[in-house]
Amino acid sequence: MTDRYAVIGNPVEHSKSPQIHAEFARQTGQDLVYERILASIGGFEDSLDRFRAEGGRGVNVTVPFKEDAYLYATRRTQRAELARAVNTLHFLADGSVLGDTTDGVGLVRDIVGNLGVALRGRRILLMGAGGAARGVIGPVLEEFPAALAVANRSVDRALVLRETFPGIAASGYDDLHGQCFDVVINATSGSLNNELPPLPDTVFASGALAYDMMYGRETPFMRFAREHGAQVVADGLGMLVEQAAESFFVWRGVRPETAPVLSGLRAA
Repeated sequence: MTDRYAVIGNPVEHSKSPQIHAEFARQTGQDLVYERILASIGGFEDSLDRFRAEGGRGVNVTVPFKEDAYLYATRRTQRAELARAVNTLHFLADGSVLGDTTDGVGLVRDIVGNLGVALRGRRILLMGAGGAARGVIGPVLEEFPAALAVANRSVDRALVLRETFPGIAASGYDDLHGQCFDVVINATSGSLNNELPPLPDTVFASGALAYDMMYGRETPFMRFAREHGAQVVADGLGMLVEQAAESFFVWRGVRPETAPVLSGLRAA
């Protein structure tokens, strides 16, 4: 019997996840289908309940439902507990629901594995203090950077993150003047609206990587980085593929090869 999986969100029609997981299934010989579920705002739980009743085995969760997914899960991994958000739900045979977050693992694997940029011993700036930022801090810290700073327009939100992750620095953008970083990661929603966080021109160290979690087009942050000294500029497509591979492993116990899938998406 073919197993059913899906991505759930609002909006969801743009998602590349069905294409990615179809390729993972073909590659690994797994018998499954993967679809899209558009859930209404306020209707996340009902949509999931219907999918489970119809035999669904698991879902990926995208905006704006990752915190709802955290609450829906009856069991959570440690990384999900730290992130306070879930992007992967696994419906288990005993009726429980395992919640996990694979975003941080996906980010690190893309930067270190695909881009070949080490995080160990580097000065890292993470822009944003919302769910996207919170979900990646743990895996980034596991790479033992020299420093991890979180900058946000609302300093109070950055300070809240420091309560969970005491090893990080937290500040507003004005406090970044005079500092430079080896890796600068944009985890804000600004790129969705063609907005650039108020970064100082000198934020990029020599040889720096500028990484935008947004994918599919050149963002204002990526253009700014190219114009102000970043050596490597990357979007988040690799992160998307790598976090999907980790979700696939959570569900199926098989780890697919990501390189051919990523190259195929880049070429499309």
